[in-house]
Amino acid sequence: MGYLGRRIGKSQTTANPQADGNTGGILDLFSNGYFQRTGNMPNYVATQGLTATGGVISDYNTPPGAVYRAHIFTSSGTFSVSALGDYGSNVEYLVVAGGGSGGGWNPNGWVGGGGGAGGFRTATGFPVNPGTFPASFTVTVGAGGAGIANNTVADGNPGSFSYFGPPTTPQGVTAAGGGGGGRGIYPGPGYPGLPGGSGGGGGSVDAGTNPFGGTGNTPPTSPSQGNPGGTGFVSGGNAPYINAGGGGGSNPSSGTGGNASTTSGGNGGSGTSSTITGTTTTYSGGGGGASYNQTPGSGGSGGGGAGAKSFPSYIAPVNGTYSTGGGGGGNAYSASGGNPSGSGGSGIVVVRYQIAQLTAVQKATGGAISYYDGKTIHTFTSSGTFQTTSAIPSAEVFIVGGGGAGGPGANPDSYASGGGGGAGGVVLHPGLAFPSPAIYTVTIGAGGVGPTGLAPLSYGNPGNDTSITHPTGPYLGYRGGGGGAGWPAINGQPGGSGGGGAANGTGGSSINPATNPGATEYGFAGGNGGGSPGAYPSGGGGGAGGLGGNGPGTSPATGGYGGIGLQAPTTFRNPASTPSPSVTTPPSGGGGLGAPGPNSQGYWFAGGGGGGVYAITNNGGIGGGPGGPYAGAGNGGNGPNGADGSGALENTGSGGGGASEANSAPGTYSGGNGGSGIVIIAYPS
Repeated sequence: MGYLGRRIGKSQTTANPQADGNTGGILDLFSNGYFQRTGNMPNYVATQGLTATGGVISDYNTPPGAVYRAHIFTSSGTFSVSALGDYGSNVEYLVVAGGGSGGGWNPNGWVGGGGGAGGFRTATGFPVNPGTFPASFTVTVGAGGAGIANNTVADGNPGSFSYFGPPTTPQGVTAAGGGGGGRGIYPGPGYPGLPGGSGGGGGSVDAGTNPFGGTGNTPPTSPSQGNPGGTGFVSGGNAPYINAGGGGGSNPSSGTGGNASTTSGGNGGSGTSSTITGTTTTYSGGGGGASYNQTPGSGGSGGGGAGAKSFPSYIAPVNGTYSTGGGGGGNAYSASGGNPSGSGGSGIVVVRYQIAQLTAVQKATGGAISYYDGKTIHTFTSSGTFQTTSAIPSAEVFIVGGGGAGGPGANPDSYASGGGGGAGGVVLHPGLAFPSPAIYTVTIGAGGVGPTGLAPLSYGNPGNDTSITHPTGPYLGYRGGGGGAGWPAINGQPGGSGGGGAANGTGGSSINPATNPGATEYGFAGGNGGGSPGAYPSGGGGGAGGLGGNGPGTSPATGGYGGIGLQAPTTFRNPASTPSPSVTTPPSGGGGLGAPGPNSQGYWFAGGGGGGVYAITNNGGIGGGPGGPYAGAGNGGNGPNGADGSGALENTGSGGGGASEANSAPGTYSGGNGGSGIVIIAYPS
């Protein structure tokens, strides 16, 4: 962009701000010219809000011209303030917890209730001026409750809490995780839904009293963060009427979970909409209750998943949508081996404040919009539309597919550790033209869900494709391959990057069936599994930047390390979105764009998950490469008693870690979930 405006006096970049006789001149066109030329705030006037970092940045204006900045956290991190500005020291917040998962089912056919939504809390006027700077505020984004394995009689798992506030005082804001759905059981008594931010729906039962929904707004907040779940149905021994209650949602007027009836499972309660990110989005919807052979409950608006159905054919429950706090759908009987109950959706934290009046003239809408280094950047962490209002001759486009899940561990006598999940494929186009006016659909691929090792053994679930429509496309980042599992070995599955092979198995290959004209594709194969005397380690998943490590055939053994990821191009590395290195639990980093990597910087994506390992004294592989975990990838599980593989960060496209198994620990272990994908588009402002 050319520089408009006339300088009177010393240069804008060489002037000394101190009164020493060497100060700069006066700028006309306000001081707008400085911002245009340096790219920090294109076309903003000279007022300025807080100087802060953390999360994915979204800058947008609201009539009559107020410019707001939202820091969007889909993973835990730190919101850091280094200076106050011209609009005070208070911020607006949205804190949404993880949703609860749906309830499990009884082998005799009874069905589970829907998971409750994560607590929903929002308000203005939160102070971020402790008197000294820089000031750091902790952001914790709660995970959704994991689904209950098929053919398991258990209540759904609760979601985890989300938090925003000071790191060492209780003065912050906490949203409670959603309650799990009640289990379906025969014979009675019935099981109610669990309490939480919103309560889970009650399960079904053949006799006795109705299984009530779990209480919402627990612990209590004002205003309320959620509602109770719906009541399950007592069939009285009449098998056609086996229906469960829906999970509660956050909406003050329509958020109570629906009661089951003689014709259907209860619907999930409605969520609550917010415009805090610059886009109207509904959060914290309840999960639907399951049904044996009638109509399952639908998920509530705001990311709630629909319930399952048994007959005449099995309809699987739906997971709560990630980054919404939606509850998962309840599960129903499946004679042929169905899915786990619906997992709860992860939560989200958003911090917003005013930064200026008047904005740059953007050429498109959609996603979280920010301005850096003379570019307008649209970041899509969930599906949406990119709509051009002016022609864009050349845009840099970065696409990451959803990462694959790590493979499960299983029977302790079968040396069954799981391979690491493969990263989603990465596609980079250096100069794609977008005609106008036009609407381009952006689809963000979810990460693969880590399966539990049940007979018959299966590999980790693949991720999902991430794409954007285009006249010369579509442009597509292919799903990451799932990690292998079992003994005899199931190989790692192919994908954008391949999953790691189970012990003595081979890693999956790197493929992308799309053409992606003019773009460069990145992805590598998964590593091979090892054998004895190396305690049967599984291979690591492939990354966008390198091969997954092989499970070494020596003792003591480790699982294969995940393949290294890829750092986003410099165009997208806005310092305000640097992920926090202070989040040390695997996977490390978070709260910003991508995750930390091997060069001690952020903005890394698409690392492979670490492989699991069999036996007591051995360690699982490291996600994203040696020295990690990097790129938000999950570590493989290890001993002494077997362990699940850790999941990958959302919106990194990295693979989940493979699960371990130990000879002294009968049972099953789940591979870690893959991370969801992302699309970023940048063009000259």
